[in-house]
Amino acid sequence: MLTKVLLILLGLSIILPSRSEGPHVELENGPSAHDAVYEPQPQAAEETQTLGKLSAATHILNSILNNYDYKLRPGIGEKPTVVTVELSVNTLGPISIVDMEYTIDITFCQTWYDERLRYNGSVESFVLNGNLVSQLWIPDTFFRNSKRIQEHVITMPNQMVRIHKDGKVLYTIRMTIDAGCLLHMLKFPMDSHSCPLSFSSFSYPESEIIYKWEDFRLEINEKNSWKLFQFDFTGVTNITETISTPAGDFMVMTLFFNVSRRFGFIAFQNYVPSSVTTMLSWISFWIKKDSAPARTSLGITSVLTMTTLGTFSRKNFPRVSYITALDFYIAICFIFCFCALMEFAVLNFLTYNRTKPHGSPKLRHPNIRARTLMPLPVSAHQYPDAFVCQIEDSDESDGEEGPSCPAQQSLSTGGIQRPGGCCKWCQKYFCVVPKCEGSIWQQGRLFIHIYRLDNYSRVVFPVTFFFFNVLYWLVCLNL
Repeated sequence: MLTKVLLILLGLSIILPSRSEGPHVELENGPSAHDAVYEPQPQAAEETQTLGKLSAATHILNSILNNYDYKLRPGIGEKPTVVTVELSVNTLGPISIVDMEYTIDITFCQTWYDERLRYNGSVESFVLNGNLVSQLWIPDTFFRNSKRIQEHVITMPNQMVRIHKDGKVLYTIRMTIDAGCLLHMLKFPMDSHSCPLSFSSFSYPESEIIYKWEDFRLEINEKNSWKLFQFDFTGVTNITETISTPAGDFMVMTLFFNVSRRFGFIAFQNYVPSSVTTMLSWISFWIKKDSAPARTSLGITSVLTMTTLGTFSRKNFPRVSYITALDFYIAICFIFCFCALMEFAVLNFLTYNRTKPHGSPKLRHPNIRARTLMPLPVSAHQYPDAFVCQIEDSDESDGEEGPSCPAQQSLSTGGIQRPGGCCKWCQKYFCVVPKCEGSIWQQGRLFIHIYRLDNYSRVVFPVTFFFFNVLYWLVCLNL
């Protein structure tokens, strides 16, 4: 019995010192243990506070949406709903000339007040994603000149609703629009265009929905990859108008994106080749008229080249019914090339056909100028239409011989003359020999030496083309 008492006392003496020393050791070496015990306490407080806010926000959101009817607009029957619009342009272009449309990527923001969404609480605003947009009333805004609209849904629908305490609602959506743009190509390629983006309510007339700009705040981020290519962006304007329809009067807001065409590409693709081809056709004026194959091939090649350039310029072009500035320039160049070809045709015809009188052989004399008459077997009174031709050699006509002007027919022994192979009006203004002396009634008129057509063309064609270019560019650049 005594032994058991001693063992109990010994055990107590061992346990009590260890308990008295324990706190000192824990204070010296146990800060981590102390932290491990008391650190979760503030986190638990924050979680409790966050859970409290979440529950409060959920309660507020549920309370305002329980009795909310999204099918009715705010202020129905009392006043029109004012929708404030703000627009941000992400990307503009490309502009399709053939289809007369352009592509624009925008972020479209609409703001209005809905008294049914007012609430009291510590939460200043709610941000709802696209899944809850269908539970709220949203303006039925549509773009009037749109052809195709793509709403971005990667990775979630790119739309957002923000609800404020005072009932202010902000609705934002991102979309890509293919909108029509009526291009007036009369001054092409020195043309400028205003591509509209028009929107309004689809079902609510002006008495129920009013649109207005947020101080016309339009954000344009030109640092993005704009795809205008052949155009330069020059600015943006806006108008507000009311359109009357059988369904009522609707307020329409329109933005105009102004662009101007870059001239460099069209100049190198059309104007330079057309001008050079026209100038190349003038080379035939320095080729001898005896070289018919060379001059003919050059003229035909020039005409065909201008035809190809005219067709190529219309390849990627809308089929408009009017003539553009470029079409007019190419047409004039085509006329110059065609006239250069016709000049040789006229010269060749007059040179090799007018020298051969009908019904008589060609008379040539290499050294002297002589008047040679065809032998008349009978009297001239019996054959009044007998042909009389004067042949002259001229150094100025490159060795060619030609009849005098006007060609003469012997009508009688008294020297009465009638017009020969030439028409009367040709005899008034043209002569085919260097020394052509008209009668008294022809004096003072302009006579043109037909054999010198090449000499005239070397001056007339370049000078006329130069003055045409001066007049053309002055008119086109100042319109």
